[in-house]
Amino acid sequence: MKEIRIGDIVGRISYGCDVYFKVIELFPGGDGKKHARLKGLDMRLMATAPVEDLHKFEPAEVANYWHSFMTKNHEHLKRVFQRREQDRLRLLSRGGSTVNNLSSFDVPGSVLHIDGDGDYLDLCLTTYRQLGIPAAGYQIDEEKQPERVMELLQKHRPDMLVLTGHDGIEKEAKDFTDLNSYHNSRYFVEAVKKAREYEKSRDDLVIFAGACQSHYEAILQAGANFASSPQRVLIHAFDPVFVVEKIAYTSIYDPVSLKDIISGTITGFDGIGGIDTRGKHRLGIPKSPY
Repeated sequence: MKEIRIGDIVGRISYGCDVYFKVIELFPGGDGKKHARLKGLDMRLMATAPVEDLHKFEPAEVANYWHSFMTKNHEHLKRVFQRREQDRLRLLSRGGSTVNNLSSFDVPGSVLHIDGDGDYLDLCLTTYRQLGIPAAGYQIDEEKQPERVMELLQKHRPDMLVLTGHDGIEKEAKDFTDLNSYHNSRYFVEAVKKAREYEKSRDDLVIFAGACQSHYEAILQAGANFASSPQRVLIHAFDPVFVVEKIAYTSIYDPVSLKDIISGTITGFDGIGGIDTRGKHRLGIPKSPY
């Protein structure tokens, strides 16, 4: 077996190497074997595994994996822009022929994204820029998010807040209703509660919180508009971005279609859920030539 080092990209043999992970820590386990702490490469999942259960992927395999990842994301972005153009035409038609003859401009909702994973945060911020969404981002470990969220909300005063990173169900957990059965769900719950001290209204501050297998019900009850994971499944790194995009570009006059917003994510209804929420987009006319 190839030696496993921190930073290697691996899969768990006992799971058929179905998820690509990065090794972030090596430590001795209680069974006397060397264990590894893992974070998903494109899934917001934390896990631990014996080193002997890990398969190290070759660089070419990792490159192919990332190529497939970026190709799927590009296709998703194309669908977003197509949908957005249809929405724009519908909005302009509300104003009649006079408005249709004028050039318009977008004022989308802004987002504060707090992520426990710096790599994912960089990918998400790049995608926000591609999607034309004003965004501020901070890498903050999940357990520290509750103590930092208030100051960052006061600094940026966003329309939307994303609290995410990595999560997962503890290996020996039996009770999925117990917050202690999860790696990081309790921190997302605490951070959402802090955010609701800043802004109580779920229309004025829209919150997405959670990661892979997170305690969906507890996060919503804490005050989030959208959360993961109803069926305790893995969610994709970009799922929070596509939730935010739909809200940012849905008119303030309209409620966001829950069916449209969740089906527009990569994971879908097993991984993402939420409650009725109004959009944050404002259409402006005319557009200045300057």
